[in-house]
Amino acid sequence: MKIGIIHEGKNPPDMRVAFTPAQLAEIQETFGDQLSIAVQSSDIRSFTDEEYREAGVAVVEDISDCDVLFGVKEVPIPSLIPGKTYFFFSHTIKKQPYNRPLLQAMLDKNIRMIDYEALKNDAGVRVVAFGRWAGIVGAYNAFLTYGKKSGLYDLKEANACFDLNELHEELKKIQLPPIKIILTGSGKVGLGAREILEAIPIKEVSESSFRNDYFEEPVFTNLDSEEINRRKTDGGFDLQEFYSRPELYESDFEKYTEVADILIGASYWDPRAPRLFQLKDIQSEDFAISVIADITCDIDGSIPTTQRPSTIADPIYDVDRETLQEIPAFSKQTSISVMAVDNLPCELPRDASHGFGVQLREWVIPALLEENAPVLERATICRDGDLTLEFMGLRDYVDGQE
Repeated sequence: MKIGIIHEGKNPPDMRVAFTPAQLAEIQETFGDQLSIAVQSSDIRSFTDEEYREAGVAVVEDISDCDVLFGVKEVPIPSLIPGKTYFFFSHTIKKQPYNRPLLQAMLDKNIRMIDYEALKNDAGVRVVAFGRWAGIVGAYNAFLTYGKKSGLYDLKEANACFDLNELHEELKKIQLPPIKIILTGSGKVGLGAREILEAIPIKEVSESSFRNDYFEEPVFTNLDSEEINRRKTDGGFDLQEFYSRPELYESDFEKYTEVADILIGASYWDPRAPRLFQLKDIQSEDFAISVIADITCDIDGSIPTTQRPSTIADPIYDVDRETLQEIPAFSKQTSISVMAVDNLPCELPRDASHGFGVQLREWVIPALLEENAPVLERATICRDGDLTLEFMGLRDYVDGQE
């Protein structure tokens, strides 16, 4: 079997890669009698061609002789090679209209498409993701935004840091008054965000103490679904019911908006579930939050001030409390500053690539050498010109009927 690491072709360019040079060198050494590896030359990825060569990995222009091809973002349709097995984030599983032609093309070209988003263990838990790095960069950007808004300090942008070590050095510049910070979510994204809060460091307090007590230092509280939602009928909460029937619940978040200064949103949101607050709520004099870092970046989702995704080049915009409209960042002292970059891991591409490659090395490389490995079968969207049974629900999407 010959594995190829493709040149990322989507614009804007993505500097991440599926495997670092050291990881590929280790894979070659461990599985050299069963597979070979080639890296397609690229002048945009965060690891240079020379770094791969120094690790003993072949760098080539043409990867058409490879059997299995690894990328990160969607492969441009003209670049798809018929009959190959591809790994990348296809963004088709949720029937995204803009990628319907991509899935149609992969069917036409008899491609086996294995989507990273669908790689799950036997318990149904995702095993390959960039979530931790979204959390790390998103939380860092929350404090970058607060520094610019308050004028208390000035952090280097995350994408200007060489790696996580340099980003941690930047954290030493942070000088905070006794503000209160909310972090929602405790999954991979939330845990990544927590790393930044603990590295600064900021003291964690209970949700009750957060709401009721005064502190002479900055503090944060980590809120999950049960702290911010309540059943409409009796104010109770049952986690399994909330997961299965979130429409039975309403937000119980207002009591936090009255005391918090920064909101870092890192929790998954079901469109059937209540929003944290309504957009009109920010017009209230009691709404104290002035900086929102929406790592989840659900447009018009759980955090309604996220009116559009922002970009790495221009990460912040403000929402006017009176008009509820977007205005330029920091153009009005009373407005809410929103950070809603939707590709946060791209800001630390070397570290994010390493973390991603560790997961691929554990879950995918051994499975590739196993016949009909369940973890790969479950994640295969299409093969041999047709959708797999797992993803037959995409038929109407492919046919343009929804």
